[in-house]
Amino acid sequence: MTISCWKPSVEGDDGDVKGKVDGLLWYKDLGNHLYGEFSMAVIQANSSLEDHSQLESGPLSSDYLGPQGTFVGVYDGHGGPAASKFVNENLFSNFKSFAAEEQGVSEKVIKRAFSATEDDFLSLVKKQWLTKPEMASSGTCCLAGIISNGMLYVANAGDSRAVLGRVKKGTKETLAVQLSAEHNVNIETERHDVRSKHPYDPQIVVMKHSVWRVKGIIQVSRSIGDAYLKKAEFNREPLAQKFRLPETFFKPILSSEPSISIHKIQPADQFLIFASDGLWEHLSNQAAVNIVSNNPRNGIARRLVKAALKEAAKKREIRLSDLQKIEQGVRRHFHDDITVIVVYLNRKLIDNSSLCSSPLSIKGGRHVNF
Repeated sequence: MTISCWKPSVEGDDGDVKGKVDGLLWYKDLGNHLYGEFSMAVIQANSSLEDHSQLESGPLSSDYLGPQGTFVGVYDGHGGPAASKFVNENLFSNFKSFAAEEQGVSEKVIKRAFSATEDDFLSLVKKQWLTKPEMASSGTCCLAGIISNGMLYVANAGDSRAVLGRVKKGTKETLAVQLSAEHNVNIETERHDVRSKHPYDPQIVVMKHSVWRVKGIIQVSRSIGDAYLKKAEFNREPLAQKFRLPETFFKPILSSEPSISIHKIQPADQFLIFASDGLWEHLSNQAAVNIVSNNPRNGIARRLVKAALKEAAKKREIRLSDLQKIEQGVRRHFHDDITVIVVYLNRKLIDNSSLCSSPLSIKGGRHVNF
């Protein structure tokens, strides 16, 4: 048997493996992962970029003897970048350790990686509690996708989203298929779920400033971090008053456990869009899929970001060119940080189980000024 070895290469990016920066925009227009091409883009709106992201391709276990594949992570932080940065630095390494231990990729491996990353971050919060109490109010949504052995695993805690572009049989139309469940209490089913888990707390979900929020504070019901809503020991002084609850609690208010879906990749599956909710509050699933399927691959993530910015400007009745002049911080009044990773699926490469690879690792937005 001949083993074909894939090596990461970069196209349309002038050989810049780590991406480029244009003001508040970071982008990586086109590169190759184990099973095809990819494109990434990040636009900053907050005064400190709270979105972190990564694409890892090659060995998926720490012993290098296990499965090969591609790992995608989108981490939409809140309360500062501490939690999203921590997840970006630790989730994949935890995943690789458990994949080596279990000798493969599975739902159990993914859940263990999320749980270990959560535990490690909460340990860090405890260690720095007296000097950096604000760490207790830092959290992050966590969306991860793993492609390996013809299978796709999507794990999500929070309200980022993964969408598949799938060609409809007998037509050339590409349909959007949402792969991730979302944990935002503005979704009625999620409100019911949270209330059912906290039946003795009538204030577990309340409307505040026309938005449903857990304890009147936060919209997402699952995250990594947010220690102040996981353990009562972090919901007291010296934490800022606005995060402190009037009464104590005896079980975590938020959960770090991801919802996981598993799919066998089909010949009709063309590409995946992983993005923070900053994209989806301006573009529908189908609108995003249409943009990807009807435009060149080179720079497609940047094109999606621009489409979202156009919609954000339109909603505020200003020109896109004027929106792009607004500095970070103030910019958050118009749109959120937005992270987009488009992953194309090459059927021939997915079917070639004898691929080996040199590791590729790229972190989104890494050169933007935090």
